[in-house]
Amino acid sequence: MVQEKKNVALGSVIAAIFITGFKLVIGLLTGSLGILSEALHSGLDMVAAMITYFSVRVSDKPADREHNYGHGKVENLSALIETLLLLVTCIWIISEAVHRLILGKLDIEVSVWSYVVVICSIIIDFTRSRALLRVAKKHNSQALEADALHFSTDIWSSTVVLFGLLCYQFLGWHKADSIAALFVAVIVLYVSYKLGRKAVDVLLDKSPIGTRKIVQDILTDFPEVLKYHGLKARTAGADTFIKFNVHFNPDLSLREVHEVCDKIESEIKKKVVRSEVYIHAEPEEISHLENEENDDIV
Repeated sequence: MVQEKKNVALGSVIAAIFITGFKLVIGLLTGSLGILSEALHSGLDMVAAMITYFSVRVSDKPADREHNYGHGKVENLSALIETLLLLVTCIWIISEAVHRLILGKLDIEVSVWSYVVVICSIIIDFTRSRALLRVAKKHNSQALEADALHFSTDIWSSTVVLFGLLCYQFLGWHKADSIAALFVAVIVLYVSYKLGRKAVDVLLDKSPIGTRKIVQDILTDFPEVLKYHGLKARTAGADTFIKFNVHFNPDLSLREVHEVCDKIESEIKKKVVRSEVYIHAEPEEISHLENEENDDIV
């Protein structure tokens, strides 16, 4: 499992290095801000891919004396760093685009290589984003999911740059390149917000969406569970930690209670991938049970 995550992350690093170098060379030769902004975007994606590669190597290490809950949050921290890198990209792109729009007409050289680099980027980004997303879903990896989002963002931003080049060459619209760069910045800002919010939520131990409902539905399917409380859930990297208290009839034996708890844990793990479940069993008060029986008689 770990090796598959490492391989797809390493493949993304190699792809990002190639795309960044290709865009940078063509951007400098043509003077296209759209392509140069894409080169910077891809350059930060390259750094993000390296961070992802490092994080997946560390995140699946087992828990130890200093890290009782494992190293999973390394993935979430890397996602937050990637968000900050994307924000740096936005600042540079916006400032350069506004500067060129204020100056007015700026000539750029659009050649066949301008289109080749953008189209190649779209193809590579598409294949990498699909590969990353497939492995991310398979192993519930937030770092790989963030990296997939980076590459999928490049698809849209490269498409916008391609549109800007076409407008410049065939319609003579000189501002198209700078406006295309601003659209890239808007896309990057949107992705930054999504990545940052998700990373911060996990780092602050926000309860994962849908997990509480899954556990509640499972507990209601067990008639032995008279009531439950203290349900808590949090994630760290690919792992989800769930804990709660359940009340049983005190007449049940310890073996019977243990068997029910095992079944509950098994059902939760089927629906919540890579989860660790902590169940604290308690006897329900006799007086409470007697009151319920009397209510039924009445």
